[in-house]
Amino acid sequence: MVVTAPQGAGPTGTATDPAADGATVTAGVPAAQLRDPGAAPVVELRGIKKRFGETEVLHGVDLSVRQGEHVVVFGPSGSGKSTLLRSINLLERPDEGSVRVLGVEYGPAPCAPSERGSPMQLRRQVGMVFQQFHLFPHLTALDNVALGLRRAKRMPRPEAYRQAAAALASVGLLRWAAHFPAQLSGGQQQRVAIARAVSLDPKVMLFDEPTSALDPELVGEVLAAMRKLAESGMTMVIVTHELNFAREIGDFNVFMEQGAVVESGGRGFYDQCSSPRTKQFIGAVL
Repeated sequence: MVVTAPQGAGPTGTATDPAADGATVTAGVPAAQLRDPGAAPVVELRGIKKRFGETEVLHGVDLSVRQGEHVVVFGPSGSGKSTLLRSINLLERPDEGSVRVLGVEYGPAPCAPSERGSPMQLRRQVGMVFQQFHLFPHLTALDNVALGLRRAKRMPRPEAYRQAAAALASVGLLRWAAHFPAQLSGGQQQRVAIARAVSLDPKVMLFDEPTSALDPELVGEVLAAMRKLAESGMTMVIVTHELNFAREIGDFNVFMEQGAVVESGGRGFYDQCSSPRTKQFIGAVL
C-alpha cells in the first residue's frame, strides 16, 4: 500500500530502504519503489481532493491498497482520515481525482464510458462498518443481517438466512440471533454490523473508527472480530485511534494531519517513524 501527498502538503520524515522490514515511507516516494509494479491494486486513489465549502480537507492524496493488505489510517481529529476512507465508496464524493476499485473508475476523473462504474456497483464490492451501528431496531440480529442479502443480492429467503446465520457465527453471535438490538450490548451490536457487511462478500472492508462509540470494556470483543476477519485474508482499510491494535494488525500505517499524509510505513512503523509530529502523536496515544 502506498500513500503520498502533494509537494508541500505537510511535513515529512526521511524515507528508508523500502525493502527493509518496517521501512518508513514518506510523501513523494514512487509506488514502484514500494510494491511490485506488476501487482494491480484492489483500491487506487489518485489526486483526491475534497472541499466542504471554501475549506479543502483533502489535498491531492494518493492511496493504493493491494489484495489482502490491512491498512491503518490514524491521526488527530479533523485530519481528513475519515473523509479519505469514505471517498473509497463515494459516501464522500471527491471534487477532484480518480477512484478505482478492481480496475473500474468511480471518481470524477475523466475516463472512457466503458471504464466508469456506478455507485451501486461500487458498494457491492466495498463493505463498510461505521462508528454507529445503524441496525434496524424492530428487526432481530438475524433479520438485520439477512435483509441486506435479500435486498442487495436478491437472495431467496432460506439461503439469505443460512448465510446470515453463518455470518453471525463468524463473529460469535449465533446464540443471540433472535435478539433485538436493544437487547444487545454496544459491542454485540457492532459485531452484528460487521456480520452484516461481511455477509455480502465484499472485496474490501472499510472500518471508520468502529470502537469509538463503545465503552472501553466492550472494545476488545469488536477488535477480536476484526482480528479474525483480518486473519481470513480480507483486504481492510481501518481508521482507528486504537494504536495497540493498529501496531498488531497494520501491514501498512498512515499518519495524516491537515488533509495530508505526514508519514507512512510498514510493520515496525510505530517504533521506527522519523517525523517529530508522528512521534509526538504516537507518544501521546500509546
